[in-house]
Amino acid sequence: MESHPVISFDNTEFAFEYKGNKDLKKARFLFSAMGQAWMVKIGTRITPWAIRVGLPVKGLIRQTIFQQFVGGETLAQTAVVARKLGEYNVKVILDYGVEGGDDGEKGFDHSTDEFIRVIDYASSQPNIPFMSIKVTGFARFSLLEKLDRMMSSGTETLMKRFLRSVDELSPEEKEEWHRVRHRMMRICETAASKNIGVLVDAEETWIQDPVDALTILMMDTFNKEKCVVYNTIQHYRHDRLKFLKDSHEAAVSRNFILGAKLVRGAYMEKERRYAEEHNQPSPIQPDKASSDRDYNEGVEFCITHLDRIALIVASHNEHSNLLAAQLIGQKGIAANHPHIHFSQLYGMSDNITFNLAHAGFSVSKYLPFGPIEDVIPYLMRRAQENTSVKGQTGRELALIEKELKRRKKG
Repeated sequence: MESHPVISFDNTEFAFEYKGNKDLKKARFLFSAMGQAWMVKIGTRITPWAIRVGLPVKGLIRQTIFQQFVGGETLAQTAVVARKLGEYNVKVILDYGVEGGDDGEKGFDHSTDEFIRVIDYASSQPNIPFMSIKVTGFARFSLLEKLDRMMSSGTETLMKRFLRSVDELSPEEKEEWHRVRHRMMRICETAASKNIGVLVDAEETWIQDPVDALTILMMDTFNKEKCVVYNTIQHYRHDRLKFLKDSHEAAVSRNFILGAKLVRGAYMEKERRYAEEHNQPSPIQPDKASSDRDYNEGVEFCITHLDRIALIVASHNEHSNLLAAQLIGQKGIAANHPHIHFSQLYGMSDNITFNLAHAGFSVSKYLPFGPIEDVIPYLMRRAQENTSVKGQTGRELALIEKELKRRKKG
């Protein structure tokens, strides 16, 4: 029976061991500002505009929100952060902050090359086992939207609906889709050969079906011996627990390992608005309790089926992380089992990340990098999330205050 150390997410000494007093005070100031909804509202409107028109705001952004949530503008800068995290047994999921190509096919090919460059780099570092990709980085949004619409009719399995829909595309669109699939193949082939895991980001509900189908196709090809490709499953959607179980069935019948990164998800307001505007039922859970219930059930389901599932618990919820750690202990599973990994965003929930790492679990920080103008959408989401996630900013502030007081006494 594997015995694990008792974990407390209130231990701020472990949580902030890697941060000096100056950095902690800076974080305190930033989270205090993000706790002001009006300030965030103004900031998230003005900042993208200021960058676009060339106002001299990059220095301010670089010294504040960018430094808190982003690894750096280049891979070399990001390596410094990755090495620092590595000193505390925290690994890294590298995320090249591209949100979609603006230059059509040329832009999509460039994004693909960048993803491959990130994989090559990750494979040269000791503590970067994963990188994340967005399919919208190398596929036209409206093509995915069209496929999703076509897939929404019919009662066949996801894959059958997908193959039928691709078959119904125009010759030009079929050719375009072939290029999307080829880009994904190139990324996954490189990752498989370099032993780096590829985490496919979740997208909006109205383009998610083709993304899921493409990801499952890649798993069927690359996840036979080990887990290379992971899908991101958002449990704020009421249909995702069933989707997780259906994906597991597909993995069993097709003999591949299901890579499952479980998140609660973001964009709730956007999803509800879209459903309303298009006269569709909302894909969102009726309440937070339902989302929590499905998430925790999903974690338990994955831990019960580790022979066929490689799980990433990607959550800022203390209860869910503790539940996963307790289940692992109860089932006598090694804390560093190759099919179990925990992850939180860089700049948030250090109390979870570093206490899990201290207890011997495999855990990472999701670390975006890229030029400021490229990661602005990501940063604006972090700012908005920290005002809308109930109690998150307050929790971060309380932990920082607690640690600063502890150090003062010490």
